[in-house]
Amino acid sequence: MLKREDIPNLISILRIFMSVPIVWMLLEQQFGVALVLFAVAGISDGLDGYLAKHYGWQSQLGGLLDPLADKVLLVSSYLTLALIDIIPVWLVMLVILRDLVIVTGALVYHFRVMELTASPSLISKINTFSQIVLVLAVVLDRGLVTLPGVLLDSLVWVVMATTLASGVNYVWVWSRLAMAHQKDH
Repeated sequence: MLKREDIPNLISILRIFMSVPIVWMLLEQQFGVALVLFAVAGISDGLDGYLAKHYGWQSQLGGLLDPLADKVLLVSSYLTLALIDIIPVWLVMLVILRDLVIVTGALVYHFRVMELTASPSLISKINTFSQIVLVLAVVLDRGLVTLPGVLLDSLVWVVMATTLASGVNYVWVWSRLAMAHQKDH
């Protein structure tokens, strides 16, 4: 039976499933529909976070589902946009490599050093925001309004820079924490 506390988790799960029609619409080059669906997914991200925090419906499962839903949506969108030659493949590979480094580092830290209670750093939040803005901009450019090429190119470079900075930041912080933990034990 569904309880009110489960609503944020259900919204996150629905956001994961929304990736399928978004990818489909991108592949079909129905950019207007893809833009609306992506916006709905973005609103659902804000809604589940608001409900969880405002009503105290936060859970360990929700702490995993919410960022997972964001990653599934962003990575599937990036892969699709690269597949249809709208964003560079190298950028998608960099974004995926960063995520793999972070997940691998988090697992190693959690199981070899100590339990990890990670929260996104400021640069990571900026990176996620820039990734979302790039998706919205390129889909908007293809679907509704032609945007200046220099703006789209600049967004690609911003995503590259924030992706690199965020990845390096996580490695630096977790390495220093692990070394400090080793000294204490």
